[in-house]
Amino acid sequence: MAAWARWCLRHRWAVVLLWVAALFGTVGASVVAGSAYSNVFSLPGTGSSDAYDRMRAAFPDRSGDVDTIVWQVDEGRTVHDPAVRERMSAALADISRMPDVGRVVGPYEPEGAGQVSADGRIAYAQVTFVLQVYELDEADTEKVIDRAKDARTEGLRVELGGQAIAFAQQPPTGLAEGVGVLAAGVILFFAFGSLFAMLLPLLNGIFAVGTGFAGIMLLSHVVDIPDVASLLGSLIGLGVAIDYALFIVTRHRNGLKAGLTPEEAAVRALDTSGRAVLFAGGTVCVALLSLFAVDIDFLNGIAIATTLIVLLSVLAAATLLPAMLGLLGPRTLSRRERRALAAASGDERAQLGDDEAGRGAVRWASWVQRRPRLLGAVAIAVMAALAIPVFGLRLGANDQGNQRPSQTVRQAYDLLAEGFGPGFNGPLLMVAELGGERDRQALDTLVEEVRRTPGVVRAVEMPVPADLSGLAASTRVIEVVPTTSPQAKATDKLIDRLRDHTVPNAAAGSTLKVHIGGDTAVQKDFAAVIGDRLPAFIALIIGLGALLMLVAFRSLLVPLTSAVMNLLAAGASFGLLVMVFQWGWGMDLLGLGKEGPIVSFLPVIMLPLLFGLSMDYQVFLVSRMHEEWVHTKDNSRAVRAGQAATGRVINCAALIMICVFSSFVLSGDREGMMAGLGLAGAVALDAFLLRMVLVPAVMHLFGKANWWLPQWLDKRLPHLAVDPPDKPLAPPLPEPVGAGER
Repeated sequence: MAAWARWCLRHRWAVVLLWVAALFGTVGASVVAGSAYSNVFSLPGTGSSDAYDRMRAAFPDRSGDVDTIVWQVDEGRTVHDPAVRERMSAALADISRMPDVGRVVGPYEPEGAGQVSADGRIAYAQVTFVLQVYELDEADTEKVIDRAKDARTEGLRVELGGQAIAFAQQPPTGLAEGVGVLAAGVILFFAFGSLFAMLLPLLNGIFAVGTGFAGIMLLSHVVDIPDVASLLGSLIGLGVAIDYALFIVTRHRNGLKAGLTPEEAAVRALDTSGRAVLFAGGTVCVALLSLFAVDIDFLNGIAIATTLIVLLSVLAAATLLPAMLGLLGPRTLSRRERRALAAASGDERAQLGDDEAGRGAVRWASWVQRRPRLLGAVAIAVMAALAIPVFGLRLGANDQGNQRPSQTVRQAYDLLAEGFGPGFNGPLLMVAELGGERDRQALDTLVEEVRRTPGVVRAVEMPVPADLSGLAASTRVIEVVPTTSPQAKATDKLIDRLRDHTVPNAAAGSTLKVHIGGDTAVQKDFAAVIGDRLPAFIALIIGLGALLMLVAFRSLLVPLTSAVMNLLAAGASFGLLVMVFQWGWGMDLLGLGKEGPIVSFLPVIMLPLLFGLSMDYQVFLVSRMHEEWVHTKDNSRAVRAGQAATGRVINCAALIMICVFSSFVLSGDREGMMAGLGLAGAVALDAFLLRMVLVPAVMHLFGKANWWLPQWLDKRLPHLAVDPPDKPLAPPLPEPVGAGER
């Protein structure tokens, strides 16, 4: 790392210009090419996947996004009143002629006769676009929204629902990221007291995330990447890029205070904290790439996107950051610090450089050493209490019924539920494959059986043109509307009943094949697949993380402790998610919408991110302890000095991540809100409770056993130096009263 740092310092202008070219080049290319995000839930072997594949093959012309325009009139009127009919018919006619709109089917034409509620006060029209939601021009979608809202008048309420509408109504792109960066800047300024030192981590994050975000857009043209990948990539990228730069800049400033030249300080920072950054970034990437083990295309795209941004964050910290440190020279210190340094003697400078720990951090580290059992027990009790709700975790789908009440998509959802029943917002699609006349009779029998099934409001065979041929001619689609909402447990049980009993009984004696699909069935199958594969996935990422820690620190207890801490952090994090998003605690206060199940794919996305971030703090904490242990072989001093030396910077890094993650509540994306708040809570618990209390307490209790490794295993493991040979961290910290070596 030292040689690499010197090269970046010698060619500092070239490095900076290369990063500027990379950022503006990828952003410019992404603006020209646009994005081609693809939300493909490919679940081979599931009924919903088979239904989707059959539908796509038989009716490729029905691939565009379908949204709804819903209107309601006051009591005493109906949607068939002449004034209402004239106003809405004119609006629907205008919308049907707008760009990207394929067709509009309203209740005032024969095909849409059933699109009026029983009391006549609520009606809806279906707007079929010619493209999927992420291929549509937002400006054209806004025109549809504006024209529909223009139809509003006294006594006539008009709302819009659907994916395209929701996408167009999201807050401006970059709002959450901008708020997060601003909050991080405030924390950095107070931490460093220097404008230039504050800007370095922010610039590192902006270059890494900006280049990565544009790169994801370009990659979406050749790889199936879901739209949520860019949001999650920005979320994790901003956090790690700023934090990685923070660790290196802090070490660089300590070198300057010790009297090193800017070049020497930068080299030392890269050769110490830079190694920890590389290792920590590598563990995050390994955790993210483990998503491929789940074997779901949707998650593979997320793994690629998020890994790309983390790699760029590490690359920026290892190249761009030392180049900027070289350009700034001593200005990474504040004027007050530069004056104090100029007036200090040689011994005073050495003390300035070695004293990374503030007095508060030293006192806290000593207090943990004196009371490891008490503080460890309290920390475990708090984490266990927060993790209890995770046993009630329910995976499922969040839809527009979970959005904020003020949003038009939520109001349209509620109107449709009021007028046509809660299950109307999540109909099931039974896709039938016909092989002959007997199959046709079996299908008719099936439709009648489904109508009599408890929990079903309506079962109707969808009309198809009479002149179809080939696969389309032998395919029929029955729309089934449940009595319960898409998120209700009763709806899941209905799907199981139809698959396990109703369909097999009706198809007996025929070759009829029926697959049950639709968004509700897809989400149910997705949650079931995730639930089945989650235990093995957790074991994989914990095992990989523990193996890396074993190789890096040559210890059995350090990786074991890390694995247990990661599980505690994950349990408490998902416990918080259950309390807020599933039980609804504080949702109104935070403006998060309506409670519902935890999004099914969130655990397998959050877990690698959470484990990766937990490993970051563990690596930075233990690497400093390990440095001291290598030089002194004194466990008490190593644990105390390592905690004191890293406590302030870890807490500062955690505050930055908490602000960045929490800001994603402003993204308008339900998954982003969950991931942001879940990770923010996890980081707070991990940094302030686990790494600053429980980990050092446990390591004090274990004593020298922390660093034990059987000789036969040590000889067979490869050597990976997280911390290079260096001088001890600092003069020995004062031994707390009553504490001896452990």
